[in-house]
Order: sequence, then structure tokens, then C-alpha cells
Amino acid sequence: MKNKALLMISLAGLLVWGCGGEREQVQAAKTTEVDAIEWKLVTSWPKNFPGLGMAPERFAKLVDEMSNGRLKIKVYGAGELMPAFEVFDAVSQGSVQMGHSAAYYWKGKTPAAQFFTSIPFGLNAQEMNGWLHYGGGMQLWEEVYEPFGILPLAGGNTGVQMGGWFNKEINSMEDLKGLKMRLPGLGGEVLKRVGGVPVTLPGRELYTALQTGAIDATEWVGPFNDLAFGLHKAAKFYYYPGWHEPGTTLEFMINKDAFSTLSPDLQSIVKIAARAINQDMLDEYTTRHVTALESLINDHHVIIKQFPDAVMKELAKVSEVVIREQSKQDKTMKKVYDAYMEYQVGVRKYHLISEDAYSRLRQ
Repeated sequence: MKNKALLMISLAGLLVWGCGGEREQVQAAKTTEVDAIEWKLVTSWPKNFPGLGMAPERFAKLVDEMSNGRLKIKVYGAGELMPAFEVFDAVSQGSVQMGHSAAYYWKGKTPAAQFFTSIPFGLNAQEMNGWLHYGGGMQLWEEVYEPFGILPLAGGNTGVQMGGWFNKEINSMEDLKGLKMRLPGLGGEVLKRVGGVPVTLPGRELYTALQTGAIDATEWVGPFNDLAFGLHKAAKFYYYPGWHEPGTTLEFMINKDAFSTLSPDLQSIVKIAARAINQDMLDEYTTRHVTALESLINDHHVIIKQFPDAVMKELAKVSEVVIREQSKQDKTMKKVYDAYMEYQVGVRKYHLISEDAYSRLRQ
């Protein structure tokens, strides 16, 4: 019996040692995997800025959790590693693996990129997501970024933006002439055509530029972000709707060489996380805009004004002309323009008897 007891104790000890050794091996393997892949992600937004800036932070956290720590992504805000408008080049050149920004900032590199953020009187957020993910838009976006070695992914949407902050009332088209306004993308080109002066500035510079008179007006996103920037302290009138950006899509940019080194499951995790964040941002903005607008009106006594119908009709006409003309000047842009407009015509017909009809009904 004594020998039998000793044998049982020895076997138990071996079992415990074996389990402990196995746990140590698993932990060592996990540690090795965690340390294996570390990426940098640079953005065009201030670090942890509400909405725009939090999207890449949440993306990085989600990737970390889904990959069990095998892929860690460190996020840098605008100005930490590089200026806001150098994100595209950094990802393209491979000095960082990822970026988060807005495609219309890169119109000087490839004009077609503007369609993948938002164009005047174009698709709204729901329609943009439909076009990108089921209407062929993502394939075109990948084609546009292919020469730069970048893989694009939709990275959020703000919904219909506000028309902007103005230090004077806009009663007619004459009021837009000579107006210096921060307005990027094709919206800026439309403003230029009607006699205004479009200016491109990163978000962190808007308040000072508006306050000092360097610009006469600015748009950013909407109540949630505009309140955070304190733009209500620098301008008197807050106009709607955001004709220039009716469904602003943000982007994740991935260096294709870096992406190709990931295992298939990590590649899928990155894509799925981006898809989740794309919807998450829209959900948050839809909710946060409500309370922020109430604060702007009730706490800060901001004057909310609607652009006159005559101004909107004229801007719509000019937008159509400008976008069509610019598309003819670039083969790739013309290809994207044709596909975009074909989708827009179809989805608008449906939404006239669905989304739009319901909105009119509940007014």
C-alpha cells in the first residue's frame, strides 16, 4: 500500500508538472505572438477627438481583442508623428502601416478620391454604405489607390453635415462672393465657381482662423464636433443643411505590403473591425448630434438658420456642372463618376418612395 501511495503521489506530481509546463508553453507562445506584430496608425484628427479621433482608437482596441493580442496598433493623432495632411504619403511610402483620414484630402494626388468621402448633393450615409459594399464602390476605390500601394477601407460616417459657421447672414448668392471659407473637396470647387474663396485647413486650426478673421466661415462636421471645437464662440450663425457633404465617409488606409505579411485570419480581423467601426461612428454621431445641438441652442444661444431655397437651387446647378467638368479631365475620375451617378439615380428613385417619403410623412 505504501508503494502504491508513493506511486500515486509521483503520478500526481508529474501531472501537475505537465499541466504547469503546458500552461507556461501556451503563455510563452501567446507572449511571442503578442510581441510579433506592432503597427502604427496615424490620423488627420487631434488625438482622441470625439467621433473622428475615437474611431481609430476603438478600431485598434477591437483588433487587439479579436486577435488575442497578436496584432497591436498604436494610434497617433495629427501632429504627433506628422502633420494632418501627410497621412496618405506616410502610408503609401510604408513609414507607417495605417492611416485614418478623409479621401477628398488627396484630390491633388488622384481627383477620383473625392467620390469616396462625399460630393455636393451626393449620396447620404446609408446610400454611401450601400454603394461601397454592394454597389461596386469598394472595388473602384481599391483601383484608385492601387498605384499608391494602399488598400482602402470605409472607416466611419458622420451623416449629413451642417452647412457651416458664418459671421454674416447668407441671403443670396451675392453673399458668397469673396467669402473665405474652409471648405475642402468638390464643395470648395463649387464655392470657388460662384465667387467664393475655398481654404483647406486641418480641424485644429479652425477656431483660431475663424476668430482672427483669417477666414469668414468654416464647416467642420456637425454639432457634436463643432461644440467640442468651440466654433460657436467664433461665429454667430450656424447654417444647415450640409449640401457639400451629405454623407461623409472616413477611411482606413493600409499599406498593401504590410497587409500582405499578415496571416489570412489577421487580414480578416482588420477588415471586419473596420466594417464594425464604420457603422459604429454613424451610430454615435446620430446620437451625439442631438444633445450637442440642444446645448448649442439652449446653453450658448446659437442662431440656427437654413440656407435660402434660391441659394440651394443655384448651388445644386453649379455643383452638377463643376463635378461633370472635372470628371472629364481625368480618365479614372470619369470612370468613378459614371458608376457613382448610375448608382445615385437608382437609389434616389427607390428612396423617393421609402426613406424620403417616410421623412415627409412624419414632419
